[in-house]
Amino acid sequence: MSDNLYEVVWPRSERTRAPEPLAPRLETLEGKTVAQLWDFIFRGDEIFEILEAKLAERYPNVSFVSWRDLGCTHGEDERAVLASLPERFKELGVDAAISGMAC
Repeated sequence: MSDNLYEVVWPRSERTRAPEPLAPRLETLEGKTVAQLWDFIFRGDEIFEILEAKLAERYPNVSFVSWRDLGCTHGEDERAVLASLPERFKELGVDAAISGMAC
């Protein structure tokens, strides 16, 4: 190998399944129920309070399911919490979710 020639490896693997279509976007949040998901790491308690207030100003009939009621999306119970979300969303009539996470 020459001093100026290097092998390069692509960091992603080949796709093992085809991409699935995304769920359709809601036209409005008016009259909808929005779940708040958080990993309990960085200021979600503050951020969700602000988001909730601002969204309620814009959409007076929006309702929220608090992150407090849904469990932490990170940590030792995260698999169980995430696996339970589809059923919990159905039970609670959730139309959309905001997922907050720390970086």
